[in-house]
Amino acid sequence: MISRKNPESLNKMASSTSEIWRSSTGTGTATKRALLIGVTYKKKYMLKGTVNDVKSMRELLIKNFGFKEENIKVLTEQGTTRKIILKSMEWLVKDCQAGDSLVFYFSGHGIRKLDFEGDERDGFDENICPVDFLTEGMISDNEINSLIVWPLKKDVTLHAIVDACHSGTVLDLEHVYNREQRIWEDNSPPSGKARKHTDGGLAISISACQDHEIAVDTSAFTKTMNGALTYLLVYIVKKYPGLTYGDLLDLIHEELSEFNEGGCLAAKFLRKIFKNQLLQNPQISSSKPFDVYRKHFLL
Repeated sequence: MISRKNPESLNKMASSTSEIWRSSTGTGTATKRALLIGVTYKKKYMLKGTVNDVKSMRELLIKNFGFKEENIKVLTEQGTTRKIILKSMEWLVKDCQAGDSLVFYFSGHGIRKLDFEGDERDGFDENICPVDFLTEGMISDNEINSLIVWPLKKDVTLHAIVDACHSGTVLDLEHVYNREQRIWEDNSPPSGKARKHTDGGLAISISACQDHEIAVDTSAFTKTMNGALTYLLVYIVKKYPGLTYGDLLDLIHEELSEFNEGGCLAAKFLRKIFKNQLLQNPQISSSKPFDVYRKHFLL
């Protein structure tokens, strides 16, 4: 059993950082590689479920999608500084080649800020918060896009799963799926000047909520604290292997709706806090449109 006090033990691939970084690059063969980040923070910003989220995602990747332990890099606690996260994002996509499957996972705080560059349709930049965001700053959607979306070569697939507030378009991908109307909506930069596309590869993001919404860190679904998106995604994928992206999104929404309508004490308490419901609508965005009810969810 992995100790909560020693989450770095989740990195089971090598005895030193340099060995870890070499383990999954330059092999000349297709690779499954993942970067899993769970930021706990301190004092009033503390989140109690992020390390549990990382453990759940790591187990899912290994047991259900065939990822090797040595190709999964985990960042928790002191390892979630802005500098380390940015460097690790570069590692994730470095030397990517046709056939590679990459996963970027983040559990932590997300914040919206006014966009002053004119490349956001809603006028806001979405940001994720490293542990030192108060002193070193946040990581913006523009930075995330340039670091892990731009380098994706043809036939490389990146999945981003972001369990944070205001995370709907945090990868700045050019197409957002409207689940109610079952259409892809244009999210390309309104000016047409900013680059937001890949180098031929495919990027798909599953976000905890839409850009204007908050995401919940809760124990309502289980005895431990977890991000609502992470818990439901892992639970559903394990229960229904081989489902499509559309099925996955629908089932997550159904579970949230059942929770909102439920009569348990946890549901009543959280509904009271969030004005009678969990204002959280998970969302899919992509660098290219696809048929969400035909394409199967595979990492």
